[in-house]
Amino acid sequence: MPDHAPQPVDRQLPTDEARDLISLVRDIAQREIAPKAAEEEDAGRFPRETFTLLSESGLLGLPYDAEYGGGEQPYEVYLQVLEELAAARLTVGLGVSVHTLASYALATHGTKEQRAEHLPAMLGGGLLGAYCLSEPASGSDAASLRTKAVRDGDRWVLTGTKAWITHGGIADFYTVMARTGEDGPRGITAFLVPGDAEGLSAAAPEKKMGMKGSPTAQVHLDGVRVGDERRIGEEGQGFAIALSALDSGRLGIAACAIGVAQAALDAAVGYARERRQFGRPIADFQGLRFMLADMATQIEAGRALYLAAARLKDAGRPFAKQAAMAKLHCTDTAMKVTTDAVQILGGYGYTADFPAERYMREAKVLQIVEGTNQIQRMVIARHLAGPETR
Repeated sequence: MPDHAPQPVDRQLPTDEARDLISLVRDIAQREIAPKAAEEEDAGRFPRETFTLLSESGLLGLPYDAEYGGGEQPYEVYLQVLEELAAARLTVGLGVSVHTLASYALATHGTKEQRAEHLPAMLGGGLLGAYCLSEPASGSDAASLRTKAVRDGDRWVLTGTKAWITHGGIADFYTVMARTGEDGPRGITAFLVPGDAEGLSAAAPEKKMGMKGSPTAQVHLDGVRVGDERRIGEEGQGFAIALSALDSGRLGIAACAIGVAQAALDAAVGYARERRQFGRPIADFQGLRFMLADMATQIEAGRALYLAAARLKDAGRPFAKQAAMAKLHCTDTAMKVTTDAVQILGGYGYTADFPAERYMREAKVLQIVEGTNQIQRMVIARHLAGPETR
């Protein structure tokens, strides 16, 4: 690999505490995550010890209240932490984003008693979460989900199958959306299900193009019984909670995408400065220099877009449209930048000896998860032109 180490991203951070936090994350990323990323991804190994370290370092609950073990950081800061982690290894960055998504329902809609009982362990006690909305027959059309929760006295009995669940089979808790009432979005309720609940199991992990170290699996609920105290929010409120969580989660995906794109750009620049053809570094050739310039510009634009959306969220203003824009632009950017990085490395870019091909494979899934980019365009268009006529 080239000897030129990439320069850290020059970040605009709101406080000295945030700058110290980014320094801590960079140290962990460089020391504990990046050196093992390629080998562990190739082996399909999930780095649970890394998540334990992140939990012990206070990095698994950054946007949530300090009262319950969170870091009480603004999204503007939290997302830049995700970007740094994803640049080192997407399995880690995306895993932190999914854990934050899985904690969202309880953190924002749980009762004070529920939060006091569960959140400290979820945010800083070494636990890992999963978010269960999609099903084999309801992905983009999430409101048509069929997993049922039937009341039995003071308990609920959950039955159904969830699909495409990150951390499926290894999570310590699952935030599950299940149908408790009528068809459509008004009949869905959220539940907090422990990972060791009787009747809960996971299928074998999916065999994926990329992110092989991050298990994605179907989760089966076969008569899983949970007490009413594990219902989050009111009956029928689950779909609204799920959509609210996804608005925030899409910002996490956007930040992860820019992290992957930045890593690909760094690899391409380092290679271009070292690789010599026709008696000089290939970075001297204008066609390639323009490619690098375009890659860097799109990354900076994506970073600015997700941070602008985050600042709206931090200010308590509507940000759903901007979150969809950020997810759309940043993940499309990641796909384009990683593809160009492979091209710049030429034949070497197509081999597993260099990281560009891994970045390219990983970038693709970011255009799909937490709402495909076609869904993001629908969301943006609804904000612009109103809902579609039926």
